Amino acid sequence: AALGLCILLLLLRPGHACPEGCACTDPHTVDCRDRGLPSVPDPFPLDVRKLLVAGNRIQHIPEDFFIFYGDLVYLDFRNNSLRSLEEGTFSGSAKLAFLDLSYNNLTQLGAGAFRSAGRLVKLSLANNNLVGVHEAAFETLESLQVLELNDNNLRSLNVAALAALPALRTLRLDGNPWLCDCDFAHLFSWIQENASKLPKGEPAGRAGQKREHGERLPPLRGRGAAASGSLGAQGHCPG
Repeated sequence: AALGLCILLLLLRPGHACPEGCACTDPHTVDCRDRGLPSVPDPFPLDVRKLLVAGNRIQHIPEDFFIFYGDLVYLDFRNNSLRSLEEGTFSGSAKLAFLDLSYNNLTQLGAGAFRSAGRLVKLSLANNNLVGVHEAAFETLESLQVLELNDNNLRSLNVAALAALPALRTLRLDGNPWLCDCDFAHLFSWIQENASKLPKGEPAGRAGQKREHGERLPPLRGRGAAASGSLGAQGHCPG
């Protein structure tokens, strides 16, 4: 087993040629966008820092991916077919700062989904099919400044997931079918309390209009959704 690993490391030595069908615009960038790939291309240079694989048919990220490619700083995984993120997917991703997983088929984010990606600055999960985000999904992301959760199927979001992000500056929640329940009320209160560090969104819905408990609310609109009226509700949940 040790011999096999040594051989693999030799094949993946820094500066090794690009994967077949991909382009290397510089020694640390691999561009495999829009190639119809069913899986992450392999192998490519160990010292790659920017990997572009948007517009393919990739269904999962290998569990040991970042163990071999720990120098990655920028990963563009948009418009693929990801359905889930396995526990430990981001082990070894200590340098990753930009991660775009938008336009995939993710439905759930489990606890510690990004646990080892502590240097993430921007995380886009927009335009997936998310229906659930665990309250500990973003734990350890103390450097995260931009989080995009817009255009999913979220009806509620535990504020503990956001409270774990001390550096957060931009939050997108628009385009989700929020329900007026207790979680919504807590979310609304959290956004009001943290409005000073979030950009103001455009007002949405008919502020002040009463709604029945559990009634479906119009999608949030506006970048950031941080203004007091940008959740499209009156600011509290009916009892």
